[in-house]
Amino acid sequence: MKIGRRRLITLDWYTGAERERVPSMVELLPSILSADFSRLADEIAAAERGGGTVIHVDVMDGHFVPNMTIGPPVVKSLRKATRLPLDCHLMISNPNDYIEAFAEAGADWVSVHYEACPHLHRTLELILHHGMKPGVVINPATRVDLIELILPMVHHVLVMSVNPGFGGQEFIPFSLDKILRLAQLRRQHGLAFKIEVDGGVAHDTVAQVVQAGAELLVAGNAVFGAGDPERDARALLEAARRAARKAARPGLGRKTAPAARRTA
Repeated sequence: MKIGRRRLITLDWYTGAERERVPSMVELLPSILSADFSRLADEIAAAERGGGTVIHVDVMDGHFVPNMTIGPPVVKSLRKATRLPLDCHLMISNPNDYIEAFAEAGADWVSVHYEACPHLHRTLELILHHGMKPGVVINPATRVDLIELILPMVHHVLVMSVNPGFGGQEFIPFSLDKILRLAQLRRQHGLAFKIEVDGGVAHDTVAQVVQAGAELLVAGNAVFGAGDPERDARALLEAARRAARKAARPGLGRKTAPAARRTA
């Protein structure tokens, strides 16, 4: 298997070479699932002006989740519309069959579900081989500790704070325990993966999510739902960064995972 230069670069966090340089700043990842697809390029541009730094792309197959959305052809079109990284969240069965297609379409990050990958290590290696940053996703009912052994391999862990398949759902509160547990494992093992959260991230939940330890905030309805993505992206990001500053103050730092919930 030929390994190109691009793959070697993506392995920096895996070997530990970049651990001290990974930024901890909170980022907003606008989810196009809630955007107006008739003017998608304009919607993305507006969300970027509002502070979005990565575009989140929900890929659903109608089998692993009860909905169908988009695939590599739309990702290829998106690649022409923005220079921002494309974060492709594969909510699909048999993701290995499609990883090469997403790489060719221009995806930068690809995350796969723990629940959909019987050979997760192999799948993450395949993503790396195609020059993309790998992520692992866990559904609400999946315990964090089940993915502990592969955490050194991943660029990010995506915590689903709703059941995947549809936008506009309410945030599941026990997701906070899972974020806390991931932050605890990251410190414990000296790792540099980022914690991403998807589902119900809005003004009434974003502070708790950030204070628990998440840096990558996926938001669909909260950015695109009211028709002004630039304004609403900016407002949500400002709220998230206020919460991050508060969490960084002495005596107001992030909580640790409660002893009774450390297997969240």
